[in-house]
Parts: sequence; C-alpha cells; structure tokens
Amino acid sequence: MKKPLILMERKEFIERPNGTQFVHASTNLCLTDGSVIVAWFSGSAEGSKDVRIYHTRKERGKWSSITAIEDHIDQPHWNPVLFSLSDEQVILFYKVGKKINEWQTYYCISEDGGKTFSASQILVPEDNGGRGPVRNKPIRLSNGDIAAPASKENGIWHAFVDLSRDEGRTWRKSSLVSIKDLIYDENQVKVTESQKRIPVSEQSFYGRGVIQPTLWESESGHVHMLLRSSEGNIYRSDSEDFGKTWSYAYRTDLPNNNSGIDLVKIDNGLLLLVFNPVKKNWGERSPLSVAVSEDNGKTWKTIRTLDTGDGEFSYPAITHRGNRIFISYSHKRERIAFWEFEIDNDYQNRI
Repeated sequence: MKKPLILMERKEFIERPNGTQFVHASTNLCLTDGSVIVAWFSGSAEGSKDVRIYHTRKERGKWSSITAIEDHIDQPHWNPVLFSLSDEQVILFYKVGKKINEWQTYYCISEDGGKTFSASQILVPEDNGGRGPVRNKPIRLSNGDIAAPASKENGIWHAFVDLSRDEGRTWRKSSLVSIKDLIYDENQVKVTESQKRIPVSEQSFYGRGVIQPTLWESESGHVHMLLRSSEGNIYRSDSEDFGKTWSYAYRTDLPNNNSGIDLVKIDNGLLLLVFNPVKKNWGERSPLSVAVSEDNGKTWKTIRTLDTGDGEFSYPAITHRGNRIFISYSHKRERIAFWEFEIDNDYQNRI
C-alpha cells in the first residue's frame, strides 16, 4: 500500500483589511527565496466601486502589513493573478470594470519580490472583456511562451488562452474553447432564491458554458485545461500545438458547482486539483477538497478535505515550489485561508 502523499501540513489565516466587509479570489506565489505573496480583492461588496486589490508577503514566517494596489480607478476590481517572470520580477494582473463582459485587464510589476509594485497599466490597449489570465495563474510552456488561461462571460461562456512570446509585453489569443451545440436562451434564465444566497455580482448568473480554465503541459506542445462550467461537471479541453488551437470542451467525471477551480502539475508529474466536489449549477461552495491524478487527469482520487460545513470555501489557488504546495482560498469571505503542504516527491514509486 502506498504511503501518504502529504507528509506535513500547516493552516493559517490572513485577516481581511480594516474597513472592508469581505475578501475573495486570492492568488499566491512562492519565490525562490522561500517568501510567499498572496493577493485578493476586498471591499464593501463584490462589484462595488470601492473594491480594490490587496496583497501581503510572508518572509521568515511573518506576514507583512496588508497593502492596496493604488491605481485611482473608480471602478470595481476583480481577480488578481500573480506570476513570476524571474527571481525578483513579479507581475500582478487584475480586472477592472463594472460589467464582467466589459472588463479591462491591468497589470503592475514588482522588481523586489512583491514588496512594492509599479504603477498599473492596461495589458492590451484594445482590450474589451478581459485579456491575459482571468482568474488562474499562467504557466510557462516548454517553448518559452507564457500561456494565460482566459475566458469571456457574455451569454454563452467560452474560454481561450492568451499567449506571449516576449515576457508579457504583447499577447495573442488562441482559438475559442466552448461546449459543442450548447443552447442559450436569455429569456429562460431565472435567478433562484438559492442562487441569490451566493454573494456574487448578480450578472454572473446570466450565462452558460465554460470559464476560468486552469492549465498544464503534459509533454512538449501538449497543453490541457480543466474548466469551471454551468453544467454540473468540470470540463476539459486539449491542445497539441502549444495552446494555439483547442478541442471542444468535453465533460469529465469531476463534479462542479459553477465555482472556481485550480490545478498544479508538480515536479514528479502528478496533478493536484482543488475544487468543490458538488454536482449542481450554483450549488453549495462546501466542502473544498484536494484530488490527485497519476494519469494526466484521466482519473482522480480525493486526498484531503480542506474545509467543510456551513459557509463558503471557494475560489482556490494552488502553486508549488519543489515539494512544497501552497493553497489559498476564500474562507466564508471573511478571511483568506492559507495552507502549506510538504509532499512526498517519490509518492508514485513508494509502496
């Protein structure tokens, strides 16, 4: 019998900033020196114009003071995403706009490992609807490209990948990813009372399809995504040309409650997925679990429940550095939960 994958675990909380009513949609990044950056959005209510991006940095076991990204844009902020360009250079992407389908993507750069960030700029000048990563982290492909998982919410939801060959200075869109023959009739959309209990911007309810992909590369040029969906299951799409073109999205056996998921491929080839295993469109956002795949995402086994019970445990972000795994997520929208795991890198060969 195999020994456990998880050798050590530690859980802590990052409290919400003073003067804010909620926290949501965290992102995390571990740097080569061992420090960790976490960012999220926070304000009075999701979609309100006072919502801003906040971040903190953990170094030598201590979290720094929580700081807001100051861009003086009087519109709601959403979905920060961290990505490391080099040992010291970190890019922070985020969305700005009242309407989700009209988001613009902004970014700022840190040259000191996430301690301070530059003034913000628009990522793609002609952007309308959000370019670059929509919620989950980009990955570095084997050909050197940066692949950013993206999507658009407007009636039928669809995903795509934004690709950059010049360290994020310019971007080109892949083919679109959608569910084949999906039918959408806006006149038949009804927002239920159970949906209204989920504290999201109401515009989120009026759509159908797949969004917010999470990416991995299995071998050179073979890139894959898992997708959040409105259809009760996580969907998948595959590319054989470094993310330029994609298959139709197809259903997996993994349940999905139309809430965020995230995945990481670790050094020994295992895939780790964090998700709510709830098979219902706009279902409960509890429990929140970690599953592992040893066969490139064909089959999955749950190895850890991070949180369960009443409340929302959602929008996870998962990253790794060697055999250290980092997971952050919204804990009842009151604070950010942060887990660190040490895993057995030789798990597949240990009996």
